[in-house]
Amino acid sequence: MKQNSLALILGSLAIPPMAQALEFNHIQTDNSTIAFVYKQMGVPIEGVLKKFDAQFNFDPAKLPTAKAVFAMHLTSIDAGTQEANDEIAQKVWFDTQDFPQAKFVSSTIQALGDNRYQVTGQLSIKGRTKDVSGNFSYSGQRNIAVFDGTFTLNRADFAIGEGAWANFGIVANEILIKFHLLADAGK
Repeated sequence: MKQNSLALILGSLAIPPMAQALEFNHIQTDNSTIAFVYKQMGVPIEGVLKKFDAQFNFDPAKLPTAKAVFAMHLTSIDAGTQEANDEIAQKVWFDTQDFPQAKFVSSTIQALGDNRYQVTGQLSIKGRTKDVSGNFSYSGQRNIAVFDGTFTLNRADFAIGEGAWANFGIVANEILIKFHLLADAGK
């Protein structure tokens, strides 16, 4: 009987363990970034969003239940200079006094293959809500995952840059949003 038990244990060690899918449900906001790139007079300018909150559930084996909700604190935008930060807080840009947050709520996450996914949802900025989609990659190791992706928004859809700033020759309509998110499981 001891020989059979030993054979069973040794046999089970020879079989690789099955990969166990984890639900990643906590974004490490201090180790994650949301950045943006826009063009002003044809010159790319980068900035970052320094503060956001997230509700997140992602298990690649259970995509129908995957969910992402991001509340972005627009007063934490760093556009590169204090002058730019003061300008974008104004009513014609983000109007952060009346609309201090933007919000993204996912509706679907679909697999594209090779650990690539498409997320679709609604983005709300300045009281306007539009559907947006973006692609991201996912890589996980143990209980930590990395999500890197992009999507493009049109600032005119959200009345970002009104009046004289509405001219797309001065500031392009397209704004590229880039995100690098670290998430963990088990929270």
